[in-house]
Amino acid sequence: MGESRYIVVEGPIGVGKTTFVKLLAEVFQAKTVLERVEENPFLSKFYGDTNKFAFQTQIFFLLTRYQQQQEILQTELFRQNIISDYLFAKDRIFAYLNLSEDELVLYEWIYQLLDQRVVKPDLVIYLQAPVQVLLKRIRKRALWYEKEMDQEYLEKVSKAYNTFFFHYKDTPLLVVNTSNIDFVQRDADLKNLIREIQNTEKGVRYITIAPDVDPLP
Repeated sequence: MGESRYIVVEGPIGVGKTTFVKLLAEVFQAKTVLERVEENPFLSKFYGDTNKFAFQTQIFFLLTRYQQQQEILQTELFRQNIISDYLFAKDRIFAYLNLSEDELVLYEWIYQLLDQRVVKPDLVIYLQAPVQVLLKRIRKRALWYEKEMDQEYLEKVSKAYNTFFFHYKDTPLLVVNTSNIDFVQRDADLKNLIREIQNTEKGVRYITIAPDVDPLP
């Protein structure tokens, strides 16, 4: 990748963010920054009763993500490649999906104070997939805190992600339709994606890689 870069991989639940980050980290010899989802003590309760546990869940995520961003800024950034499986700004996607109007007032106050101290990535990669594909992947990995998640909630999350990134202008953005991509099992898919990452330096790019297509040299 040349000089050190900070790359973020984003997308809705079950799209394969963390798996892709780990593969990219091997290719680019990068440090990974992974979201600490399982550390959130409210998450399983949230999926069981969204209204009751939304605010606690969201604030815990917001503060945990902020703490990680400060660790990046203070110790690692500019010294090596960094690849993360979340974008700090995406926290607001879930806040606006799940919080009441009164809760959002307090949330926004806290968020705006923290966001000023967060470094922007050099590139964001947004992975997309249909809801049915996401559901299949979620059921396959069978994480304990996702067992109560239903299709209706996932549809709302997916739609909110699409809206967020349709308007996203903060950094270069690479949008990848993963419906027919298997970057774990098909080496050609991974190589094609890496080539696109290396060629995305500004603006927004949209790519759909057909299955079994050999990568360009």
